[in-house]
Amino acid sequence: MATEPILAVLDLAAVERRHTARCGNFTDYWALTKPEVNFLIAIATGAAFCMACPQTLAHFPWVMLLHTLLGTVLVASGAGALNQVIERNFDAQMRRTARRPIADGRIAASHALAFGIVLSLAGSLYLALAVRPAASLFALATLAGYLLLYTPLKRLTPMCTLVGAFPGAMPVLIGYTAAMGKLNAQAWLLYAVLFLWQFPHFMAIAWMYREDYGRAGYLVLAPGESGGRFMSWQAVVPALALLPITLSAALPGRSSFTYTVGSLLATAIFAYFATQLAIRRSRMSARRLLLASIIYLPLMFLLVVLCRG
Repeated sequence: MATEPILAVLDLAAVERRHTARCGNFTDYWALTKPEVNFLIAIATGAAFCMACPQTLAHFPWVMLLHTLLGTVLVASGAGALNQVIERNFDAQMRRTARRPIADGRIAASHALAFGIVLSLAGSLYLALAVRPAASLFALATLAGYLLLYTPLKRLTPMCTLVGAFPGAMPVLIGYTAAMGKLNAQAWLLYAVLFLWQFPHFMAIAWMYREDYGRAGYLVLAPGESGGRFMSWQAVVPALALLPITLSAALPGRSSFTYTVGSLLATAIFAYFATQLAIRRSRMSARRLLLASIIYLPLMFLLVVLCRG
């Protein structure tokens, strides 16, 4: 095949880099933790904690919230590092990820492996001791689902997005459990928001970089002509499903005119961009949906927290 020499060069380059890999600097290890992902995880966790917390602002458990955020972000950072260890050879074949610290040879895979394990274990132990054991169990379930199910499935089936959405929405359960000690209908509605949001968000990324993913052998989209239809359904249907879910999130005693109007408007705009991607199937429409998704999630959780009863 015409691409085989290119892949061979990439593989040889990866071997060369592994022999000359350095310990990396602070910036490289910071990049291993995927801080942009951790930002959204922290927002979801914090919002769920605030929604579950019965205390008023004057008696709000700020220290417990900080413990919860720190433990969750540590586990998420470890997961990000371990994911890059597992996918280092494939990352080297993608333009979008070729400059990641392990793929580029700036950090040895063994160093990153130790770093990821330490962060994951430290975060899990911290949650168990400083917050609640149940929160730690949810964090470990997230870690296992992300690394053992979603990550390998990306090379086997386009349904990896569905599988990955389950652990991907777990930060909500971690935050809610940390504050209340149990889950209720409100917790599962917030979980549903984060669960559904992931589909349009990832479909935007998958469509923008579909050649990159294909080059590395990832099956994040259905093969051939059906890939466009697969992307369209996974972008539009979950975005539209968010409309009733976000309105349902305002349970009796927590509803407000500001939340209802704000969530309806934000979700409608989000669904509009998802629909535009399904219709146009262009890189620009995918980029716009990705930007809309990054704005939408923090905005929705901010509305949930500010408008709670």
